[in-house]
Amino acid sequence: MFASLRRDLPASIVVFFVAIPLCLGIALASGAPLFSGLIAGIIGGIVVGSLSGSEIGVSGPAAGLAAIVLSAIGALGGWENFLVAVVLGGAIQILFGVLKAGIIGYYFPSSVIKGMLTGIGIIIILKQIPHFFGYDADPEGDFAFSQVDGENTFSELFNIVDNISPGATLIALIAMAILILWEKVLSKKAKIFQLIQGPLVAVVTGIIFYVLTRSHETLAIATEHLVSVPVPEDAASFFGQFQFPNFGVITNPAIWVTAFTIALVASLETLLCVEATDKLDPEKRVTPTNRELLAQGTGNILSGLIGGLPITQVIVRSSANIQSGGKTKASAIIHGIFLLLSVMLIPTLLNLIPLSVLAAILFLVGYKLAKPQLFKEMYHKGWKQWVPFVVTVVGIVFTDLLIGIGLGLAVGIVVILIKSYQNSHFLHIKTPDSGGHHLQMTLAEEVTFFNKGAILKELDAIPEDSFLELDVRKTRYLDNDIIEILEDFAFKAKNRNINIKLISERGTVENPPSYIEFFKLEKPPKT
Repeated sequence: MFASLRRDLPASIVVFFVAIPLCLGIALASGAPLFSGLIAGIIGGIVVGSLSGSEIGVSGPAAGLAAIVLSAIGALGGWENFLVAVVLGGAIQILFGVLKAGIIGYYFPSSVIKGMLTGIGIIIILKQIPHFFGYDADPEGDFAFSQVDGENTFSELFNIVDNISPGATLIALIAMAILILWEKVLSKKAKIFQLIQGPLVAVVTGIIFYVLTRSHETLAIATEHLVSVPVPEDAASFFGQFQFPNFGVITNPAIWVTAFTIALVASLETLLCVEATDKLDPEKRVTPTNRELLAQGTGNILSGLIGGLPITQVIVRSSANIQSGGKTKASAIIHGIFLLLSVMLIPTLLNLIPLSVLAAILFLVGYKLAKPQLFKEMYHKGWKQWVPFVVTVVGIVFTDLLIGIGLGLAVGIVVILIKSYQNSHFLHIKTPDSGGHHLQMTLAEEVTFFNKGAILKELDAIPEDSFLELDVRKTRYLDNDIIEILEDFAFKAKNRNINIKLISERGTVENPPSYIEFFKLEKPPKT
């Protein structure tokens, strides 16, 4: 881990700058105290980062839980009551890990995972455009299409026109130029430009710009366009920001329902993020998913105990980590340490960072996730990959993360059923002659009730006076529904003068009297 520190340290700085506004914005969108988002970010980095088996994943408060948190705080009677649900949710996640539920993440098609990454990339870009121009009505980290104030992702873009901040826009353009120059030119010139990351230079430039122009009539950046970290007056007020659960409500059934909801949604988001980050990892390492659930559950218990938001592994910070060259979990841990030290020691300095500069950084993160080239690649892979991919992307952009993934998964399942229907058998006319037809039908390795329609269609189309070779040597699973179809066809075949030769691993049988009895004795295929 320490051998990669020269790559992990610069990456952790980038993740730190990306995490600050997201932690605060998600807390704001959740209707929770701002400090609760920072607590979740700190624990997600230090605690979950240490316990996790993921080398490049970064955890923290999740945008996907914002709506759940917002409604639950009101329904449960306050923030302290909600924290009980966070603690219990973490305990349920640990139970999921013990029960080996992490395997669920492996059942999502690659096309859906790629669609998730692309959809998140597009959402990042669309949501950061207003911040880029100094219009910050939509809280940072609120990734849902529909907003609480009645606006949506696209209507917010139209609102920019009358709310452009010249100073915020100018420094965003300067920051973007620095980032592109750093990545495309300077980082290839000398090692110093690889050690000192472009985002750090962009942030420092943004602070200097704000300080130099804050008395300028046109270019001054208003306070609402800056990062807004809570500033404690002394040590007592700092520790006073921590809040603790009210365990007196633990017997309330609504608390347990919320806890299970948090555990289920947070676990699903984490597993999807793990699958996605493993695909982005240049070294193609595989994260142990059950261990990840144990780490996330531990993090949520600690976060809830001291007043933090629920935690998941998050794709925005994870992808920023990967794109910045992070190699090991040291990057996630160090970013958490930076968050802790900064809110304790330099909150005033953090509050000089223009949000538009951070929007420029996130622009590049979003672009790398949603490169146009990826759409071309997925299209050329064929409709079975293209359709679930596009449905996932569109679903995420126009609804939210989980609904979009659910739509993509549903389409992926339909594609599988269609291909299963088509690939159940292969019918071949071997030697047509004047006296009839000699046909071969080879059944697939697995034939289920989904294949009934296709096999019935082919059997019914076999002409009279034919000879059919039915080959089941490759078949390892044959559904009872299919055996019954063959049994019924054998009866019809006698009336149509169709002779059947059944070829199996045990040998061949002509016109078997009972297919049901035959497959009871046959080891492969299994029924």
